[in-house]
Amino acid sequence: MRRLPHQTRTLFATLLTALAVVAALMSATAPARADTTICEQYGSTTIQGRYVVQNNRWGTSAPQCVTATDNGFRLTQADGSVPTNGAPKSYPSVFNGCHYTNCSPGTALPARISGISGAPTSISYGYVGDAVYNASYDIWLDPTPRTDGVNRTEIMIWFNKVGPIQPIGSQVGTATVGGRTWQVWSGGNGTNDVLSFVAPSAISSWSFDVMDFVRETVARGMAQNDWYLTSIQAGFEPWQNGAGLAVNSFSSTIETGGGGPGGPGGPAACSVSYATNVWPGGFTANVTVRNTGSAPVDGWTLAFTLPSGQRVTHAWNATVAPSSGAVTARATDNNARIAPGGSQSFGFQGTYSGSFAQPNGYSLNGTACTTA
Repeated sequence: MRRLPHQTRTLFATLLTALAVVAALMSATAPARADTTICEQYGSTTIQGRYVVQNNRWGTSAPQCVTATDNGFRLTQADGSVPTNGAPKSYPSVFNGCHYTNCSPGTALPARISGISGAPTSISYGYVGDAVYNASYDIWLDPTPRTDGVNRTEIMIWFNKVGPIQPIGSQVGTATVGGRTWQVWSGGNGTNDVLSFVAPSAISSWSFDVMDFVRETVARGMAQNDWYLTSIQAGFEPWQNGAGLAVNSFSSTIETGGGGPGGPGGPAACSVSYATNVWPGGFTANVTVRNTGSAPVDGWTLAFTLPSGQRVTHAWNATVAPSSGAVTARATDNNARIAPGGSQSFGFQGTYSGSFAQPNGYSLNGTACTTA
């Protein structure tokens, strides 16, 4: 074999090095995940390491596919139709909690209603005009902390209604919940009770507290405070077509201030250490959460507020959202349990403007922590 001249070998090595650098840069800037398309009848996948996107086609044999995105999903195929005076053909959706034994990673649900101080959520929908459907936000309640089967009471929030369709039962009046006025419908479908809140006109996006609707349901005698919130879901019920419908973004957090220690999302005595490495305009934080109580914590969320000017750009060993202001770090499926006397750690990288400062307060599943 003929040897390459020294100059050629040097040039060749330099070229390989340059190509390796380019490849590394491309890898570093590539999206964290590619969109995932699901066409199986009950197929599902996870997004953000904390929510489940499900196809959930149950009322028709016609093909249906959903494509999970980083922040939600879009209905990419929705063939077929069913009569508008009956049940819809499917409920493609994204959820926090448990649906027929499929539980979202690190969820704090099921959680006892009386122990939930708040359940802030945010939803953004994308609508189409050539279909018959509703945009439905579902909240499931049951007397037991069940993770399978049908719950006792379903709360439906109709953000939009297109076509000659109506909720289960009959209209029983109107109510103001979450600062908005709704038509209220009540009935049953043979397996569970349904209380529906119908918007008079389409709502494309909204941030609200799920507990406002739960408390209204309790006040109407369709649930009790010692029941459990098991699942929060956002999606669509199509009767005809539906391709192009989308949940552009979805978030759901459970803030617990009661219930038994060690239960899903239950409170615990805790301490937090917050170690940082700071440079001009940027920083990393390594956060250690220690369970100083006597019972394990299963499914933890740590809430704290980033000082003004700080923004999270990347996190590991937890999902941290939103990127600024009052944020919540949620356990992954690999570190959801904190044993008594034990700890879990996560970290994130961020940017800042002005002078750098650390958060001055933390709460674990709704319970204030000391600072180590």
